Amino acid sequence: MPGLRILAGCLLLGTCLSSGAALAQENLNRLQDFRTTGTDLTLKTVPQDPAKLAQLTKNLEKIKLPPGFKIEVYAIVPDARHMAVGRNVGAVFVGTRKTDVWAVTDRDKDRRAEEVKRFAPSVNFKIPNGMCMSPDGILYVAEHNRLLAFPAVEFFYEGPDVAVAVVKEQFIPKEEEHFNHGARVCTIGPDNKLYLSMGQPYNVWPHDKGPKMDPYGSIQRMNRDGTAQETYARGIRNSVGIAFNPGDKTLWFTDNQVDGMGDDIPPGELNRVSQPGQNYGHPWYGGGKVRTEDWSKDEPPADVVMPEVEMDAHAADLGLTFYNGNMFPAQYKGGIFSAQHGSWNRTTPIGARIMFTRVGPDGKAAGTEVFASGWLDDKTGEYLGRPVDVQQYLDGSLLVSDDTAGAIYRISYQGQ
Repeated sequence: MPGLRILAGCLLLGTCLSSGAALAQENLNRLQDFRTTGTDLTLKTVPQDPAKLAQLTKNLEKIKLPPGFKIEVYAIVPDARHMAVGRNVGAVFVGTRKTDVWAVTDRDKDRRAEEVKRFAPSVNFKIPNGMCMSPDGILYVAEHNRLLAFPAVEFFYEGPDVAVAVVKEQFIPKEEEHFNHGARVCTIGPDNKLYLSMGQPYNVWPHDKGPKMDPYGSIQRMNRDGTAQETYARGIRNSVGIAFNPGDKTLWFTDNQVDGMGDDIPPGELNRVSQPGQNYGHPWYGGGKVRTEDWSKDEPPADVVMPEVEMDAHAADLGLTFYNGNMFPAQYKGGIFSAQHGSWNRTTPIGARIMFTRVGPDGKAAGTEVFASGWLDDKTGEYLGRPVDVQQYLDGSLLVSDDTAGAIYRISYQGQ
């Protein structure tokens, strides 16, 4: 049997790869050469159970939105994290912090997906949290310690075998992999390069390691084939949301700040990168201008860039997107929608909201407000859902992923 032969060869050579790992690598090799893997043609699907859809719809009755807006269930998607929207078919590719990537399809175009199926089941994913789509239809999947590219993804995604390329095999040495702050996100820049967030794995970067964290605690930039990797922005604790402003081409990112300093400090952050190489203050700062205890006696760099917006402490700001659609009123055009996952260690919970930040003519933040709220029950402290990511759909509506309820929602504008 193939698995036994691979394992025997591994043992004879002393390489000691598990049979599962060897088969996963063989599958990857075959896919890169457009060869079949023998994976079952019947793909794992997620039933769109009417009873669960009804309950999720009932939960959404508690969501508060500005007048004229409506929120509905788009699909049941287990562990839904970051999303990428296809350019033609409109399939939505959804990552998780586990081993699944989902392909979500609205086949009859009624703005509710009928089909949610496992994407690329012949690929062995590990924390495929980050999804980003290039203008020419290539899906990039940012795993914990690997970056994959799926060319012509909307052509191949219907079957179990999909064309794939390994862009980057490892960002960090395998022996340095950490389970904390390992959910990566990615985007394609206006320079046609790949940008990847790399959270640092501690609450506060340890003093005995010195101030240099790279590639941890940074946003990395590289060519789309993985070459010429460099640090684009540093001094970042854990960013799980990055997006370019299509207007002035600047990169914005959310940053989750230090825990254990109290309920109301330090603030979460929404940041703007105006030029490469800027420093955003970690580990000297825990968030905003609040100093960390571990680094309080050290002089911070003079060029630290403070956040454009200070968000509520511990609200856990994650995915963000710039709105450039035509469905919403003009006041939202060019602004930023961002998701707050919600606090886990605050005495009184906060978050589980969608925020909106206006961007002024100078390209800087011009005010932030709550756009959608109600996933947090103020009386019980229970989360009905926890938003992770926001992405604009092809028709100008807004998709919201929720890894707690296991769903994607669609926010549309119905008019006054």
